[in-house]
Amino acid sequence: MNLLVLGPQGAGKGTQAKRIALEYGIPHVSTGDMFRAAQAEGTDFGKQVGAIMESGKLVPDELTIAMIADRLSQPDAQAGFVLDGFPRNLAQAEALDAMLSRIGRGLDAILFFNIPDEVGMERALKRAELEGRADDTPEVIAKRLEIYHSETEPIIEHYRATGKLVPLHADRTVDEVWSELSDSLQVVA
Repeated sequence: MNLLVLGPQGAGKGTQAKRIALEYGIPHVSTGDMFRAAQAEGTDFGKQVGAIMESGKLVPDELTIAMIADRLSQPDAQAGFVLDGFPRNLAQAEALDAMLSRIGRGLDAILFFNIPDEVGMERALKRAELEGRADDTPEVIAKRLEIYHSETEPIIEHYRATGKLVPLHADRTVDEVWSELSDSLQVVA
């Protein structure tokens, strides 16, 4: 099962994607986690990505797409994946579609975590506090929400046109969202 999760900061995408990965035995492919791991390794790529992330900007498409293509070619992703954190704009969505087509893969569902900005902001700040994430300051979160509305929201319609978009009410508890998500995945699986 090949899944994509979409939604703004603090919508619970990562939490639910990890749960899906565990439930279905497929990897959670989080671009944010991959970028943070590269940053922690201290490589040139990691330093470059770290500076971009700390400013609240998006990592360039060509770097991200190459990283995702490499990750999806790994043996553990052959039975499926949950892609989290990419695409972030229409050009990236089209590039992802083309890349998946080139490697003979397609998305089975696009899970759209819908949540009001104020709830997402509150959750993201709490996560930053709990996890000690330096890239989640109020200013950076606000900038990411701004980018989300201007650049990422338009791809929701791109994926709605495929008939595979699954809207979720993400402003509820983790278990309530999981229940709605599980019911939706039973239809896809």
